[in-house]
Amino acid sequence: MSELEQQMENRRAKRRALEERGVAAYPTRCDYDLEPSTVVERHGERSAEELEELGLRLTVPGRVRAIRKQGKLRFLDVSDGRAKVQAFCRKNDFAEDDWWLLDQIDLGDIVSVTGRLGRTRTGELSVFGERVRMLAKALRPLPEKWHGLTDVEARYRQRYLDLIVTPEARRVFELRAAVVRAIRRHLEDHGFVEVETPMMHSIPGGAAARPFTTHHNALDIPLYLRVAPELHLKRLTVGGMHRVYEINRNFRNEGVSTQHNPEFTMLEFYWAYSDFEQLMDFTEQMLGDVAETVLGEGARELSWRGEPLSLERPWRRLRVADAVVELGGVPRQALADEAALRAECEKRRLELPRPATWGRLLMALFDELVEDQLQQPTFVTHYPTDVSPLSKQCPDEPHLTERFELYIGGMEIANAFTELNDPEVQRQRFEEQAAAREGGDEEAHHVDYDYVRALEHGLPPTGGEGIGIDRLVMILSGSPSIRDVILFPLLRPRAIPTGLGEDVSAENDGGDDGFEGDAGDEDGSGEAEGGAPVGAGE
Repeated sequence: MSELEQQMENRRAKRRALEERGVAAYPTRCDYDLEPSTVVERHGERSAEELEELGLRLTVPGRVRAIRKQGKLRFLDVSDGRAKVQAFCRKNDFAEDDWWLLDQIDLGDIVSVTGRLGRTRTGELSVFGERVRMLAKALRPLPEKWHGLTDVEARYRQRYLDLIVTPEARRVFELRAAVVRAIRRHLEDHGFVEVETPMMHSIPGGAAARPFTTHHNALDIPLYLRVAPELHLKRLTVGGMHRVYEINRNFRNEGVSTQHNPEFTMLEFYWAYSDFEQLMDFTEQMLGDVAETVLGEGARELSWRGEPLSLERPWRRLRVADAVVELGGVPRQALADEAALRAECEKRRLELPRPATWGRLLMALFDELVEDQLQQPTFVTHYPTDVSPLSKQCPDEPHLTERFELYIGGMEIANAFTELNDPEVQRQRFEEQAAAREGGDEEAHHVDYDYVRALEHGLPPTGGEGIGIDRLVMILSGSPSIRDVILFPLLRPRAIPTGLGEDVSAENDGGDDGFEGDAGDEDGSGEAEGGAPVGAGE
């Protein structure tokens, strides 16, 4: 029998002992006064004399994180994940059965402690226990050590353990929730209305990405998990909802990396009578305000991977072609035409996109040479028309569009553009995308004639934007991997022991996922495999 199996058998023996005494190992509810973090928040600064005068008697529940025994004394650290309170237990203060119960408690058990709140002689904030109640007996011990590569991988597979033993993990997810609240507040303060659109589509659209497919049995039709909500949100704008947004889950059937997960969260919003220039101003303001809301004043100055990162306005604005020349070192004459770009890509041994159009070749150079250098907030603007099928062309430069992507920390955070609202041009773009699919581009858009029909009723001049929530939280929390900011990232299933002599397949509990090497776009604002930009509609 292994050490782990022996520990678990000892815990099961204690459970049986509880049951033999008529003590519930898993009672149905717990009446309590305050959790440990609230106790610390409200009373952590009070002196022993103040607590004595207050005379507060509390029942405090939590998980046992430490046990110390000293003669007729027992000390328990009871935690709710944010803070801990010590339970100071003296044998003379307990009934015989309650004192016996103390010896059945193991690390990881969930208990409640009832008694007077005060401080010990050493100044420790403590509940001077009179009664302890078992709330949930932990049959499996907590990990003793939680560091190193193996344990980092285990954090993603067993997030519940991560949250128990790693306070920083809980803070990241509380920050994430605060980011979403702050975004909602900012948008609603500016007149935007939150909506919900379908997650199953008959035609995948709104982004260049491979969809997940499913099937509706009753209707006997194929369906696709949405890659983006864009086309539905713009239908609402046609219908008169001129400031509309959705914080949505999207699904893209592609690879994984430190920046990508196949299931991800994205904000998309659409603003009638605006354009991409106005959206850049709005994005600077919103993301800076969100940072200060969740991190406090001065939070516009951050650190990312050991380097300073400033969210102070204004942010740099740089055309794609200029970025390839200035940051990528590509001679400007190499951008002259498709043949020159192809030669430049071949010289650098880049995989050529399919089809290898001027715009796709330009983006292949940008992805390879420029993206990682964009550490400070930078709006990259004027994307080629042939990689932007839903964007409006620049009036004086029809080979380019009124589109930008926002890069921070070398990652694409947002994608936005002036929406293409000419139904005839949109139909033509869709048909060009269909031809690209036939030419081997699996991520090209499908033709959505119903969306074209909606445009025929009139879409006002509109700016639309998508912001990847996961990557934004990475920046604000200083998390190097997208898996650090997603509670349950996708992992390869593997067999785990049941404890009953057999193995079962564990959902989302994986082995080698090719995590570091695979590419793809799953956070909603990056670039799909093959270099085709995606995000808020591309």
